[in-house]
Amino acid sequence: MTDNRPDPDALLDELKREEAQACRGRLKIFFGACAGVGKTFAMLAAARVKQQEGATVLVGVVETHGRKETEAQLSGLEVLPPRRIEYKGRSLAEFDLDAALARQPQIILMDEFAHSNVPGSRHPKRWQDVEELLAAGIDVYTTLNVQHLESLNDVVGQITGIIVRETLPDHVFDRADEVSLVDLPPDELLSRLAAGKVYLPHQAERAVKNFFRKGNLLALRELALRRTADRVDAQMRAYRADQSINPVWHARERLLVCVGPGPGTEKLIRSAKRLAASLDADWIAVYVETPQLQRLPEARRNRILKGLKLAQELGAETSVLGGSTLAATLLAYARTRNVSKLVVGKSNRSRVARWLRPSLVSELSRQSRDVDVYVVAHDHDEAEGPRGKEVDSLLFSDGEAGKPQRGYFAAAAICFATTAVNHLLVPHFALSNVIMVHLLAVVLIATRYGRGPGVLASFLSVAAFDFFFVPPQLSFAVSDTQYLLTFVVMLAVALIISQLTARFRFEATIATYRERRTRALYDLGRELAGALTASQIIETAVGRLEPLFGAKVMLFIPNSEDQLRAATACGSEADTGVAQWVFDNLQPAGLGTNTLPSNAALYVPLKAPMRARGVIALLPDETIQAFLPEQQRLLETCAAQIALALERVHYVEVAQDAIVAMESERLRNSVLSVVSHDLRTPLTTMLGLANMLTSPNLPAAQQQDVARSIQDEAIRMNKLVTNLLDMARLQSGVKLNKEWQMLDEVAGSAVRSCGRSLARHQLTVSLPPDLPVLEYDAVLIERVLANLLENAAKYTPPGSHITLSASCDGQRVAVSVSDDGPGLPAHMEHRAFDKFSRGAPESTTPGVGLGLAICRAIIENHGGDIEAGNLAPHGARFTFTLPCGTPPALPPEEA
Repeated sequence: MTDNRPDPDALLDELKREEAQACRGRLKIFFGACAGVGKTFAMLAAARVKQQEGATVLVGVVETHGRKETEAQLSGLEVLPPRRIEYKGRSLAEFDLDAALARQPQIILMDEFAHSNVPGSRHPKRWQDVEELLAAGIDVYTTLNVQHLESLNDVVGQITGIIVRETLPDHVFDRADEVSLVDLPPDELLSRLAAGKVYLPHQAERAVKNFFRKGNLLALRELALRRTADRVDAQMRAYRADQSINPVWHARERLLVCVGPGPGTEKLIRSAKRLAASLDADWIAVYVETPQLQRLPEARRNRILKGLKLAQELGAETSVLGGSTLAATLLAYARTRNVSKLVVGKSNRSRVARWLRPSLVSELSRQSRDVDVYVVAHDHDEAEGPRGKEVDSLLFSDGEAGKPQRGYFAAAAICFATTAVNHLLVPHFALSNVIMVHLLAVVLIATRYGRGPGVLASFLSVAAFDFFFVPPQLSFAVSDTQYLLTFVVMLAVALIISQLTARFRFEATIATYRERRTRALYDLGRELAGALTASQIIETAVGRLEPLFGAKVMLFIPNSEDQLRAATACGSEADTGVAQWVFDNLQPAGLGTNTLPSNAALYVPLKAPMRARGVIALLPDETIQAFLPEQQRLLETCAAQIALALERVHYVEVAQDAIVAMESERLRNSVLSVVSHDLRTPLTTMLGLANMLTSPNLPAAQQQDVARSIQDEAIRMNKLVTNLLDMARLQSGVKLNKEWQMLDEVAGSAVRSCGRSLARHQLTVSLPPDLPVLEYDAVLIERVLANLLENAAKYTPPGSHITLSASCDGQRVAVSVSDDGPGLPAHMEHRAFDKFSRGAPESTTPGVGLGLAICRAIIENHGGDIEAGNLAPHGARFTFTLPCGTPPALPPEEA
């Protein structure tokens, strides 16, 4: 008996969906084959009807393209002013999302659903703006052409020769509450185009020669109609599932053919293909594995696999199902997929066999009130072939294949043991209680060993009870005829219990198998999501797929020239040439395929949304596993997850390379700026001063002043070039010449080298006499101090106080250069040490912004830190630290 009660979890999920939908706006898409069919006109007409009914309508974005009929529909509708966005020196109009949310209309019109927003907008795509409007409870009307759907983008490009860059994810289209198809015959559309109702005359002439050819319009129209029909079909199936409607609705023909292990399988599949072609219907080929079909000879198992492969080659969707009864499982699956016609082969069993157990055709005819059943005859003289060795289930392996007799021996042994136990119980319990012990044994046997051993245990239990416990004992004779009824009831109960137990065992095994597959996919997806490099992805894929498929897994990854290389250890079984063919052609090859089927391994491309990311090869331990439809689909799903992970890591690397390239470009521009401005300025000054020296009328006193000016500009230019060279030398790596020495000597040298820069400032040097001896490169640390002192003098007005001080906390020595000038600009404390960073963009102070960057590089090479900060009420402080370390012991004095 079928339980038609609704699933409580499904009801709860439906209530949650309805509650979320109640707070969300409704999305209506006016869908068409191409521009000019009247989508925008239909959207405006529908909006005007809603406005007349009292709804608040706001026009967010409508593109009329100069069409007078469309512009006339705008009259009387409130239009939202666009937002202006500056982009590359131009002011562009874009949809004002914040203003629309603030207005909160009941309906808003958003033309061109797949439109890309101007950079600088909140969302890169218009459909993302629409999502935010829907979340705010606003109904949205929008328009869309079929070529903008992501899944059809390549198909449209192949038909028209034009690749559309603006696309919409299919899941957004599928989630729309309503899709209204706006259709127009191609001849009428071409007439509108010629009349200038779609484009301007010169644009229309080009369009007719390119995109708007009649063949293109016919193909696009068919795509739009089919996509709308697919959506309606999906909505119908969802409605039937939500309303728990079991009867099939014959809205669209769909065939289901049942593949079995018997003869005539190929004829059955070809007949189903011809029937599906004549009806222009989709068709599905399934094999249902029941407990009776759980173990089959290898020849019959191969016949099933061959039939499923043939159906797949002929265009069918294939699947392997598991169920207790063949007819009920077929019909349940058929109703789930809204199948209208079921095709099965004619039974060739004897009349007695059909009387004992009804045929599949009889069961389907009796139970299929809403599905048409087609019976295909086949040749009865087709040879069955030798029985051969039995092999495992197509759905799972229970470890018992090839040894079914073990269960029967175990059943006999358990029945014998149960009889021995009952001998001990008979003196203390009535015979009715002894029967319960036998029934318990039947349940245990059926649970552990299945249907056949359970049936054997039922008969053995009845026989043992009669022979050993019913008077006269040790005889099958019955003294009391009432025991005959006891035997019949006991046998019936035992058989029913064994059948039900075996059925539950089979269904539990199938559920466990499916749970294991789902868990494996979840674990694979979770680990791939956490992988950060391609090597981690490959390691995860191999570790997860090898136990899942019982096969050796090998991965091939392309290099920059799209030549595959083995990313895992590959033996002689791996063929890089086959993998390269699979990668180039995006088709599987090897074991179980039509390309190189004699190869020992199965090669599957790793297809990501943008391109192929490699090839995965499986060398199965059991050849039969590679042919199973369920395994093939599982492998395709795993391959898709691996490809997505590899593509994600690839684009992360691309983004990192782009950041590096942008930084390199910024540095290059900064260097060019230095060369063109900061080097050119002193050179120009020196040239001018040199020309003055050539003048014969220049007094001797002025000649001295000009010479000193030339010297100052030369020193300035020398420092600038030195900074550039030092920065390059530090980045390429420099070997420090460290020695143990006092800090005050280097500080004094730095102060003397900055004498000209510090001449108009007040310098205070405060170095404690008890500073420890430090190990450092004297030349580089002097350079750090000189840069900090010159930097303080450069960015403070004349007369300012500059202080050079130091302190020690026992582990590190901190050296500071502070001033009482204006201080650092806001948020410059960390950026001050970046290359080519200046105090302020508008600063007129000469320099290239490398001094502090050089200081940081030198200090970090010494194992120290450097930081900057502002002082109160004004001023700046730069502090660097050096580790104290342990100086070497002084050598003993000579006697």
